Amino acid sequence: MNDRLNLEGLRYAQAVAETKSFSAAARAYGVTQPALSNGIARLEERLGDKLFDRSPRGVTQTAFGSRILPLIGRALDALDAVAAEARRLTEPGGHKIRMGLSPLISSQLVARAFSMVQDLPAPRDLVLREANMQELRECLLTGQLDIILIPAVTAMPRFEHRLVDVEPIVVVSPGTAPDAAPLELEEAGKESFILVPDACGLTTFTTQLFQANEMPLRTYAGAAASYQVLEDWTKLGLGSAMVPRSKLTSPDVPHRPLFNDGREVQISFEAVWNADSPLAADLLHLADSLAASRP
Repeated sequence: MNDRLNLEGLRYAQAVAETKSFSAAARAYGVTQPALSNGIARLEERLGDKLFDRSPRGVTQTAFGSRILPLIGRALDALDAVAAEARRLTEPGGHKIRMGLSPLISSQLVARAFSMVQDLPAPRDLVLREANMQELRECLLTGQLDIILIPAVTAMPRFEHRLVDVEPIVVVSPGTAPDAAPLELEEAGKESFILVPDACGLTTFTTQLFQANEMPLRTYAGAAASYQVLEDWTKLGLGSAMVPRSKLTSPDVPHRPLFNDGREVQISFEAVWNADSPLAADLLHLADSLAASRP
């Protein structure tokens, strides 16, 4: 057996052990399922035996895996603790919280976060970093970020979560009158939607919404790079766009609230952080304060 173990493979194996699913573990780490499966296969080859059995009924640990996987979990926890403590001791300006944001997060939620940080028992500076979902997850995992605010669309095993905001979803369509009635999801299913690259969480949310209601999602063949482009392309008649209301460039943009069986469709946002962080107490206080102040 080769004694040099790949850290990525160890993390993949731990995620599968926790989610009991290769596909769910791949989504949690923002990688393709084949990439995750290959990483675990290489790890199993180096360890000398299989960690998991896959069957139509799901994923189960082998006898070998049930002995090795707890050791992997403890090793990863220790590595993460070493990295976090080293950064805490060496980085200048310890009185700060590094917060990652999905581009889908509203400015109102960011403003609330700034206010809440000032109300912590020991006031800290808030340092923001906007990035795509995969980068945010990786930075939280490696300790480069203390907490992230993201759409609640993908599970992140081993981390603490708090729902901190919800926001109505609207549909931007060409020719929509200012006083147009809300659009029911069943009717929206007849339209073709322009999507953005699946980086901010909006496309994942849209896809999950239609899947949960067992409806096909009709999409435009291209993809817009920003919410402004979504609006511009709807004006050209290329399709409709589904966005949180705060991402409209102006209240005058033609749009309709989206409803499902008479209830407003909303997207949820959550704060995610590591309970083992040296800032865990402050991060919990911040997340709870954001949740309590949710509109």
